[in-house]
Order: sequence, then structure tokens, then C-alpha cells
Amino acid sequence: MKEKLLSRIKYPQDLRKLSIDQLPVLAKELRDFVINIVATKEGHLGASLGVIELTIALHYIFDTPNDLLVWDVGHQAYPHKILTGRKDLFHTNRQLHGISGFPKRSESDYDTFGVGHSSTSISAVLGMAIASKLQGNISKQHIAVIGDASIASGMAFEGLNHAGVTDANMLVILNDNSIGIDPSVGALKEYLTKAKVGYKPKTDNIIEALNFSYFGPVDGHDLPGLLKTLENLKNKKGPKLLHIITTKGKGLKQAEENQVKYHAPGKFDAATGELVPKKDIQEPPKFQDVFGHTILELARKNKDIIGITPAMPTGSSLKYMMEEMPDRAFDVGIAEQHAVTLAAGMATQGLIPFCTIYSTFLQRAYDQLIHDVALQNLSVVFCIDRAGLVGADGATHHGIFDIAYISCIPNMIVAAPLNEIELRNLLYTASLRLDNPIAIRYPRGRGRILDWKKDMTELPIGKGKCLLEMDSDIAILSTGTIGNNVSDALDTLSIKISHYHFCFIKPLDIKLIKEILQKHKILVTVEDGVIQGGFGNSIISFANQHKSSNKIHTLGIPDNFIDHGTTEELQNICGISAEKIKETILNLL
Repeated sequence: MKEKLLSRIKYPQDLRKLSIDQLPVLAKELRDFVINIVATKEGHLGASLGVIELTIALHYIFDTPNDLLVWDVGHQAYPHKILTGRKDLFHTNRQLHGISGFPKRSESDYDTFGVGHSSTSISAVLGMAIASKLQGNISKQHIAVIGDASIASGMAFEGLNHAGVTDANMLVILNDNSIGIDPSVGALKEYLTKAKVGYKPKTDNIIEALNFSYFGPVDGHDLPGLLKTLENLKNKKGPKLLHIITTKGKGLKQAEENQVKYHAPGKFDAATGELVPKKDIQEPPKFQDVFGHTILELARKNKDIIGITPAMPTGSSLKYMMEEMPDRAFDVGIAEQHAVTLAAGMATQGLIPFCTIYSTFLQRAYDQLIHDVALQNLSVVFCIDRAGLVGADGATHHGIFDIAYISCIPNMIVAAPLNEIELRNLLYTASLRLDNPIAIRYPRGRGRILDWKKDMTELPIGKGKCLLEMDSDIAILSTGTIGNNVSDALDTLSIKISHYHFCFIKPLDIKLIKEILQKHKILVTVEDGVIQGGFGNSIISFANQHKSSNKIHTLGIPDNFIDHGTTEELQNICGISAEKIKETILNLL
């Protein structure tokens, strides 16, 4: 059997030993390698298949890692990882103790910048290029690969705007496939749609207006053409942009035809591309779907309700409202800051905006959260999806900071439902036009209740409840769905222990906390957020202010970044799985 070219390649220097005629063969082998691994191990598929030829061309023409290459956002970096020393480890991708699903500086010298959030590459590469010039290295190349959805973000424009008035030796490659995770949106997308391979619209070229030398569009799957173009661009000074047209999912028919589903398809048949069918059993809903169906239900009855998402209509399930009410549900693209202030503007005019946004992405709009919403005390509803540990996407995507970073903001209400029914009731309560902005956090994945579509009722703001009251020295105080782990732990113990659920992290139920401090000697707080500044710290602060002598133990995410693994594995590591909670209780006893 003939040896595969890919088997000879460990690092880019091995790649550069191949002849140009051999590279298309390598491209097919690399595409097959990605498909075969992701089919069984799961991960991000479509974006990586779309940049196979580009990845080979970049590492063939440029002297990586001496020349600096940054991938934006990182979904598309699988071929890069395989060609840069991690081929034999690629089967561990996104698994506990395995390689990261995103570029990571600590993992490889070829990963020049960590990328999990989008639109950072241009600023980072400009910083690198300026540093090289200051250090007297004028020959080093600096390349950013950014998608058409990511380049429409405000931060990308800030980088372009600055780079255009420098003589930085940098190349921005715009990978244009008209889709990020969902289809790209916005006016820039409309311009890019006019651009075809070999045809550049003569007017409205915003890139040239920003003093970039603009090249393309070229076919991003034409490997010989890419090699020639990149070789020519190496010798051109100053900021440059190469516009390439690619197909997300290239080489796998189903991934090309259904690009949203095959962004991260789960397990599938590598030979046919067909998704592995799920067991035909009735399952509880995903929390995102509880939100998506409930907001649509509420919006049908209340014309003032608006839905907003920054580029995640499918992931957040706002798509249901967008399909039925396109004039009242908005995908604003990868523009978290804009999404929050857009919602604030709507709230000033009497609308009730529900801004659904992943916890890790809301961090990018923190200034707007404080200045534009909370400071003005506007009734914006933040539906914070993917709160807590999210699993295989790892440190860049865990939603573990939101309790800490929102609870410290005046006027904000912070809530975390125990289950699907309580989430519905929170959404209903928020739809009644509160006097304050509210953040409702809920996790990635499925709940536990099959019969969840109950009639909704208004919840009293700031009230907790007792789930299990016992005559015991120990009480457990939890917030959010992690309370189910507490219940699971208590179910396996024959010891009497009380359990209290705090749906509202802010304002806290002061009356209930006083009662708990009086009834119990030892308190254990449990949350799926960081301990520093979190729910447990709020309980400790209250107890200290009232000169309580109770012992309080806090369980949550420790003060370090948590890598990737399954959510269950990571909860175990952080001490908030049912088994670890049980261990903590037994140790206290």
C-alpha cells in the first residue's frame, strides 16, 4: 500500500519538502483525516474543511512559526494543528487532558495567539507587526486569517482603522464563505456578496478606504493559485488584505449543503456524511429551547417584547421567534457591545428587549452593561445562555464569571433557575416590565423535566425557598441548576441535611438567610460559577456583617482557568459534582 504524504509530515518544514504537484494530494488526505477523526470524536467540522487548501498554502509559503500566523476565531484551526506537530494527538481534541479545540499559546509555538472569541486577530497581528518593527525585524511576516462574520465586528474594524495609518508588515486574509456559525448578516455582508472570484466591485470598497492594499477575490480552494498569490504578497510592504472565497464544509457533501448543522455536527458516518441517528427516546428539552419557545409564546401575547442575539440565533434558539416575527427578532452579527446598547435604546422607548447572549460573550459588552443599561436602570432582560461549565470548548467558553461580574453592578437583578419550569416563570416575570434590568442565567444542555410547558406564574423578586428542611447542623445553599447535583448527593445520604435554593442571587432573600443562620451551625454554598465574588461570597459577606459565628464552606469554580473535558468531568474536578458534594458533606460530619 502506497505511503500517504500526510504520514511524512509532522511539522511545516516537512510540508515544504513536497513538490507543488504533490500538494493537492496532501489536501485530499488532510481533508479525509479531519473528517475521519471528527466523525467519531466530534468537534468543529465545516470551518476546518473550508480552509484545507489555505492552511497548506500558508505553511508552505511562509516560514512559520518565525512568521506569525493567527487564526480567527479558531474553529478553522484543525488542519493547522495537524500540520504543526499535533497530528498524532488530534484524536484527543477537546477531551480531558487532550489538545484544545482552539489555538492555544501554551500548546504550541505555532499557536501565536489564543483565540476562542472572534474578531481579535487583526488587533493582535498589528501588535505583533509593530513589535517586530521596533525590534528591528523588518522581514518577519504577520498574517491574520479572519472570516466574513468576524470581520464585521467592531473590534476588527478598530484594528483595520489603526492598521491603515501604519506601515505595518501585515497581511489580513478574509476567508469569505458567507457564514460563521449561522449565516453572516449586515451591510458588509451585502458588499461581500457582490464580490466574486476574479471580480471586485468598483465602488464602496471599505477596505481600500481604510488604506489597505486589497487583493482578490480569489478561489480559496485553488491551491496553485493560492501559492502564487501568497508568494507575490510576501514582497509587498504595508497592510494588505487578500479576499478569498471558500465553501464551508468543502469536500463533504452534507456539510456543504447544511452548513449550520455541520458547523459542529456531533458524530456522523465518515464515509457517507450522514449524522449518527439519536435514540428515539423522549428527552427533556435543552434550556436554550425552553427560552426559544417561551419567548415566542410571550411575544405572541405582548407586542412590546423584542428578541436580540449577537450571531447565535440557532445556538440560543431565538431562531423560532425570528422565523415567525422577523420584524421583532434581530441577529446583529458578532457585535455584543452593539447588541446590549441596541437593547438599551429600545428600552428607553417602552419596548421590553430580551437580549440572549452566551455568558462568555457577554463579557465583551461589560462597559455597555454598566453604563448603557444598569446606570440608566433600563428594563433590559439578559438571557444568559451557556452559564457554568460548558465542557469541550474549554477555558475560552466556560460561563463561570457572570455571577461575579454582574452581581457587583448596582440596579442589576441576577437570577438562576433550578429547572425548566422556573426558567419559564422567570422569563414571564421579566416580561411584565420590571423596574430594573435582570440577568437570567441557565446552562448548556438539557434539563430534567419532560412535562415542562406549564402555565407561567409571576415570581416574587428576591425570594429563596427551602427544598428540604431537616433538624440538622448542616444546611446547603445552592443557586441555579447545580442544585440538582445537591439533591442527587442528598438522595444517597441517610443523614438529615437541609437544602435551600436561591433562584435570586441578587437581591438575596435576607429574611431566609437569617433563618438559616439561626437554625444551622454549618453552611455549604454551591454554585457553578467562580467562588471569588460569587454567590457563596455574598453569603459570607452577609454573615460577617451580622457577626455570625456560623462556619461557611463555599463550593464552586476555583481561582484558575478550567480546561476542556466533559461537563461531568469538570464538575468533578471543581468539586461540584454530586459525588464530590457528598464527599464534602461527609468530611464536614
